[in-house]
Amino acid sequence: MVDLVWPVGSIGISGLIVLLGVIILVIRLKEKRAGTPSQDERTQKINGKAAFYALHIGLYFMVAILAVLIIGREFFNMPDLSAGPVVVASMIVFGLSDIGLHWYFSKKDDF
Repeated sequence: MVDLVWPVGSIGISGLIVLLGVIILVIRLKEKRAGTPSQDERTQKINGKAAFYALHIGLYFMVAILAVLIIGREFFNMPDLSAGPVVVASMIVFGLSDIGLHWYFSKKDDF
C-alpha cells in the first residue's frame, strides 16, 4: 500500500500540471481571438521590476544561507545539511518575494 503512494501521487501531480497548462492555453487563445491585449505596458513594467528584484533577493538569500552552512560546518561543527532544505527555502524566498513585490508595485501609482 505504501509503495503505491508515490507513483499515484506523481501521476496525479503530472496530470494537474498538464491540466493547468491546457486551461491557461485555452484562456490565452480566447483572449487573443477577442483582440484584448494580454498585458499593457504598466503590467509588463511591474512584472519585470518585480522579477528583477525577486531574483536579486533570492540570490542574496542563497549566498547568505550557503555562507552560514559553510561557516557553521567548518568552525562550529554544525551538521551538514543536504541540498533539499536549502533548495526548498530558496524556492520559497524566490516565490514569495516575487508575489510580494508584484503586489507592492501594482499598488504604487507612480508607474
